[in-house]
Amino acid sequence: MCALGDLLLDVIVRLGQPLAPGADATAVTRLGAGGQAANVAAWVVELGGESRFIGKRATDGAGRFAVDELERRGVEVVGPAVEGRNGVVVSLVEPGGERTMASDRGVAPALVPEELEAAWLDGCDWLHLAGYSLLAEPVGAAATEAAALARRAGGQVSVDLSSWSAMRDFGPARFLERLRRLEPAVVFANEQERLALGAELPAPTRVVKRGAAGCRIETPGEVLELPSQAREVVDSTGAGDALAAGFLLGGPLRAAAERGLGAAGRCVGRMGAMP
Repeated sequence: MCALGDLLLDVIVRLGQPLAPGADATAVTRLGAGGQAANVAAWVVELGGESRFIGKRATDGAGRFAVDELERRGVEVVGPAVEGRNGVVVSLVEPGGERTMASDRGVAPALVPEELEAAWLDGCDWLHLAGYSLLAEPVGAAATEAAALARRAGGQVSVDLSSWSAMRDFGPARFLERLRRLEPAVVFANEQERLALGAELPAPTRVVKRGAAGCRIETPGEVLELPSQAREVVDSTGAGDALAAGFLLGGPLRAAAERGLGAAGRCVGRMGAMP
């Protein structure tokens, strides 16, 4: 599994009570590596697969920390390391487990097609693209080129739409056209993202993430609706990434979905997006 996107410093703040203007709130915090593509890569390894992260990151302290953390989890990290500011994402987790994210992507969106190496896609069964990487330039062009390289190497492409608000700002029609050019075999989306796209998800396999309600998987010959496997929701950050990792490891449709839901259930039961 290759995953192209962001490798960020992930700061999670789990609030003890709702925020109020001018007031203090107790919290539990956690620092780790994050970013949608990096999360998927980490969960693939946790579930028994092999993965490679592809992306641009900075050589500052945040970037070195994130790379060390991802490599410690068994993920191969490739891509240019440059001077500058590595990305940081702050997740505010409400007492019920719902989260709001504030993202500073740093140098990650500056990845250009010329910086890709075809060898990074050799041997990959899947190239997983975070939607965030399709919503900015020049990384969007790099993601499109990576998809072409992956297909030439015999792999398939999957995409997670990632953010309804980012799609709205980018332009749903423009995003849909880019998505169609990628010809993904699988598209992951939650209900809001699917609605924001304003059209049917352009893939033969569509995985609709429904949070506490589980997921719905639509294929030309079968539709599955499966319940969540979460017992307790501590932090919902990264649950969709865990689901994607488990599903893309393959097997019969129901087994792949159950594996993904199991990983998502594990993810939400603890703080942090990585296993």
